[in-house]
Amino acid sequence: MSTASQEQFPKITEAGLEALRQRIGVKIENTAEPWCYEATRDNIRHYAHGIGDDNPLWCDPAYAKQTQYGGIIAPPSFLYATSRIISGYVGGLSGVHAMWSGSDWTWHKPVVRNTEVRTEAWLKDLVEHDTRFAGRAIQQIYQVNFYNPEGDLLAEADSWCFRTDRDHAREKGTKYTKERSGEQRVYTQDELDVFNKYYEQEEIRGATPRYWDDVTEGEELPTMVKGPMTVTGFIAYAQGWGGLYIRANKLAWQQQTKHPGLGIKNSRGIPDCPERVHWEEEFALEVGAPGAYDYGPERCSWLTHQITNWMGDDGFLQKAKCQVRRHNPVGDIILIHSQVVRKFVEDGKHLVEISQRAVNQDEEMSAIGSAVVELPRR
Repeated sequence: MSTASQEQFPKITEAGLEALRQRIGVKIENTAEPWCYEATRDNIRHYAHGIGDDNPLWCDPAYAKQTQYGGIIAPPSFLYATSRIISGYVGGLSGVHAMWSGSDWTWHKPVVRNTEVRTEAWLKDLVEHDTRFAGRAIQQIYQVNFYNPEGDLLAEADSWCFRTDRDHAREKGTKYTKERSGEQRVYTQDELDVFNKYYEQEEIRGATPRYWDDVTEGEELPTMVKGPMTVTGFIAYAQGWGGLYIRANKLAWQQQTKHPGLGIKNSRGIPDCPERVHWEEEFALEVGAPGAYDYGPERCSWLTHQITNWMGDDGFLQKAKCQVRRHNPVGDIILIHSQVVRKFVEDGKHLVEISQRAVNQDEEMSAIGSAVVELPRR
């Protein structure tokens, strides 16, 4: 069968790109409805549990009442659930595959229980790349600001997706040769026990302050493990985060009618959402991925989870950046390694900069990140 006869997805075109360029800097007035308008107790808990985070500051009102906040607050990454755009809901280039690939956050205030979150968003830039995985790719960068009802800026963030030709990625992609060959990793219990030790040893700093004075440059944070990856785990995250295009029945029909490019037919000829790459192996392979894989915001939330465990209740995560480097397909296990690279004082705040890298069980790079944390002094 010829390559041409196998083509089934829309492609990046100059006309489509030019139409998208006209949107740069224009505030998006009719953004997609967020999964969470408010940081309710249940919304916070569902999000935290979706990333495997059982910190009582997010999940236990009785515990949180004794902290400086007087009640539960949301983990910093919860704000992914309050904006579809920060999470990868991109406009333009209808039907062209979008791979969410990273974000750059600055937080200004904690999100306390029952805060209603309002957002403003706009397309910030388009950058063209030539990638090994998918050939020509367009990096589509958005900025989103997050406000509380009083108009205070809670956080601001950039996020970016790469738009790629699905057919090209499937036919030419080379990053996942082993996974796409049909080989599946099967773990022994002894192998799983090695990784499970990290769960047994996971420490939530909590009410014990981590003082800036006691931190040293070069100090390593406890390694955090995530996985093994399962579709169940991906769905658990979607329950807390909401996904982008997960709709049922009439609502799915309405969405696909309004945005025809979203209704990609499955093996039964039924239009279904492109997000099913996270739970449908067959479709993931069609778009050039190694199989059903994790969500990008999920992975970035894992990196911030490690930081909030380490800093304790009295720390404040000021900045975090994450760049996704490859898919984490079903079966992968992720190890997050981090190190303090700098201690400094800025505007009277005592800050620590941390570098992060996440690798899979074969030491292949999954994500890189960084964080800046404000800590109390003795």
